[in-house]
Amino acid sequence: MTDIFKRYHDVNTLIVAGNENEARNQLIRILDSVPKDEPYSLLLNHFLRKLGLYPYMQKKYASWEDQFVCRLFETDIGSDKPAILHREQSRLLKALLNGKSLAVSAPTSFGKSFIVDAFIAIQKPKNIVLLVPTVALTDETRRRMYKKFTPEYKIITTSDVQLAEKNIFIFPQERAFGYIPTLPEIDILIVDEFYKASPKFEKERSPALLRAILELTKKAKQRYFLAPNIHGINDSIFSKGLEFMEIDFNTVVLELYELQDEIKKNPIRKNDILLEILRDNPGKTLIYAGSYPEIDKVANLLISKKTELPEASLCQNFADWICKNYDENWDLPALLRRGIGVHNGRLHRSLGQIQIYLFEKEDGLQSIVSTSSIIEGVNTSAANVVIWRNKNGNSNLNNFSFKNVIGRSGRMFKHFIGKVFILDAPLPECNEKLELNIPEEMLPNIDAYNENYELSAEQVAKILAVKEEMANLLGVESYDDFILKTPFQSTNATLIRHIVHESSSSNINWDCLYYLTTDAPEAWTNSLFKVIGLQRSGWDGDITSVVNFVKIISCNWTKSIPELLNELEDYNLGINDFFKLERNVTFKLASLLNDLSIVQKQVLKASAIDISCFIRKVSHAFLPPVVFQLEEYGLPRMVSRKIHDAKIIDMEDPELTLHDILDNFRELEARKIANAVTTFDEFDKYILDYFFDGIRLSSMEMK
Repeated sequence: MTDIFKRYHDVNTLIVAGNENEARNQLIRILDSVPKDEPYSLLLNHFLRKLGLYPYMQKKYASWEDQFVCRLFETDIGSDKPAILHREQSRLLKALLNGKSLAVSAPTSFGKSFIVDAFIAIQKPKNIVLLVPTVALTDETRRRMYKKFTPEYKIITTSDVQLAEKNIFIFPQERAFGYIPTLPEIDILIVDEFYKASPKFEKERSPALLRAILELTKKAKQRYFLAPNIHGINDSIFSKGLEFMEIDFNTVVLELYELQDEIKKNPIRKNDILLEILRDNPGKTLIYAGSYPEIDKVANLLISKKTELPEASLCQNFADWICKNYDENWDLPALLRRGIGVHNGRLHRSLGQIQIYLFEKEDGLQSIVSTSSIIEGVNTSAANVVIWRNKNGNSNLNNFSFKNVIGRSGRMFKHFIGKVFILDAPLPECNEKLELNIPEEMLPNIDAYNENYELSAEQVAKILAVKEEMANLLGVESYDDFILKTPFQSTNATLIRHIVHESSSSNINWDCLYYLTTDAPEAWTNSLFKVIGLQRSGWDGDITSVVNFVKIISCNWTKSIPELLNELEDYNLGINDFFKLERNVTFKLASLLNDLSIVQKQVLKASAIDISCFIRKVSHAFLPPVVFQLEEYGLPRMVSRKIHDAKIIDMEDPELTLHDILDNFRELEARKIANAVTTFDEFDKYILDYFFDGIRLSSMEMK
């Protein structure tokens, strides 16, 4: 008893000294020491109120004054019951409700999504655009908002969807361009992880995000940009009108264990140290491997362990399902049998989502080995985080990402204390100021005479010269008018310029594109080589592999993945090649074909060959469009195939839209479908339940 009062005395001393951050750390440690079923004392509740940690308070055991203050912070977030915001969340929400446009830097565990939901529930804006870093985060955000805001809002995550009176758009920046010409006035533009707009942190995709921000800002009444660990933002066209708020308010405590010096002295100890961490630290563990080769190293180490889960476990069922539907020789099933998952950006979206779902389950995955996709694609956390390698692919992990990874340790109400084990050299502390400027790739896509861009005379001259050249080649009066009305999928103006030159050259014959209009994959070879030759780098493989892969996956709907993998073996391509090549084909190749088609229609006029049908097939991995889209919602293609074969829903119906099929599913219900599809195994049914959980309305909306 004396010890606990001393700890409270220390907390009070820190508060009096104005050191609230350390006071919160000490108080959260006290919270962690309270037995699970023991009520909080009056004193503990009082200090929680004093330090703004209102969500942690147990009102039933608090004084009436503290109860009153706690009720003041109850907020509608669109759920059946109001949520209690902590002090800084409430301050942030108040600023947004007052109409301010904000760029906010806050810790990973801050609870920024609560603010978005509360703003929508209270303000009821007509059109909300939410840009997220990845497709995986698109689905996670959609699932959260779908239950809260349907049917009042139409939740739009894919292209070419008819708008409703009130809409919430959730997608990565690349999908925004299809809506920009027709998008009505935006009440609020929300950009998650907006630090990725800087080429310093996301070189390949930052121009697309910058351009999306630029175009969407023109229509937005208000903006809300979110990121962790930023200490400032430069003055530019992108930050104009934004008020920067840096919030240092922790809701969990991180304990860092730096083991890299011990490993440096004896590198062979690294494997043993990882196994000891997993053995001695209960709770969910995220192992950040940093690159695909390092994931393989960790996977081989963990597979060598002899510990396996009971035969009837959920993870065992998932492993069996993977063997049947993908590849029994793949490392993933062996890992799953040990309660370990793998997360990376190449996997089919549904596979990544199901693993995260199982990671959140008590009887599901206990650990996940990941690349940076775990911090870019999902909002998950763990009791423990292990930094196996301080890498992001071939590059060193930047300070933003490093803090984002370790910020995945700990979670409100679940893990008051998060443990971080560093097995590689940590990054030095730095107060990073975000620099957002117009990159070279964007210059031909912007208005040279707009004073807000603050362009140099040299930049203006370069823009005008390129636009005059492009207008002459395309045969248009104004390149600006053409580019604004044209749905180019690439934001790389240099690539577009190259395509225009190649299409305009009298020495180049594009008649070979005709073969892409046929249903004979063997006839596509020369056409595909020619198209891919426009952009030779960045395919994760040689061009021959890409061409062969496209021809083989033309049977993606009629053949199983094991059958396709068997054919790919002839070209020394395996399961990991399948994932990375399919991702590149559906995004990069489809985008390249789309832009080539647009240019050729303008340059060659009537002699241009219509390859739009082939583009649609490529963009959907040669699957029916709704089947490809449903994978984003967590329904794998092989489950869709069984539903189609059972004649429950015609997945091949060309008139069927994504929103139509979701309505069909809701009308049928999961149990009816599970009973009707005789080919379903137990894990198919489990996946179906997971899928339905993401498309059901909340109980409040169903009343």
